[in-house]
Amino acid sequence: MPCDAILFDLDGTLLDSLKDLADAVHHALSLHGLPRRSLAEVRAFVGSGVRKLVERSAGFGPDDARYAPLFAAFQDYYAVHCGDATAPYPGIPELLAELKTRGFLLAVVSNKQDREVRALVERHFPGMFSATAGERPGIPRKPDPAPILNVIAELGTQRSRVIYVGDSDVDARTAANAGVPLTAVTWGYRSVEQLKEAGAERFIDSPQQLLELI
Repeated sequence: MPCDAILFDLDGTLLDSLKDLADAVHHALSLHGLPRRSLAEVRAFVGSGVRKLVERSAGFGPDDARYAPLFAAFQDYYAVHCGDATAPYPGIPELLAELKTRGFLLAVVSNKQDREVRALVERHFPGMFSATAGERPGIPRKPDPAPILNVIAELGTQRSRVIYVGDSDVDARTAANAGVPLTAVTWGYRSVEQLKEAGAERFIDSPQQLLELI
């Protein structure tokens, strides 16, 4: 797989952030008298950005007057606690270091809000990435191809020289929409069956296996 740049999703691919996301959801729901969600439910709800996560967890969206204060409660809590339990998956720091040594351009493309993306990347992977892209005003979220295409342009490379690594059905659709090959990880928030249904065809079971593909 000849390439000079590798783009990564963040949650479920590089970082296990599920507990911190679930804690923020539980805080917001409890604060507004809404029933808690199980960890399995929160796992199923992630992948499309925190606004959709809160909407799915609450069972109502922005058209409901309760949504804005609920989302604000989530944001306020997560901004402070997004790094409490979040940590890289085993082997990820070593993978990134090796890719960097080999001269690959590395980037993160996430549906997490941009400020949290930057904070977590700087905390866990300082100096590893040439570009990061989280949710920002005016740029559609994945599975729209815009976030990937913008990062490819920022890196100064071409789609034909890029691999995208992700863990979700959203990532599979994003890669297809952007016209770049996907390598799906099996340690993330979606099952292999769900990934296959979304169109994923190439899988890795450990970070080390990515090195064997490139």
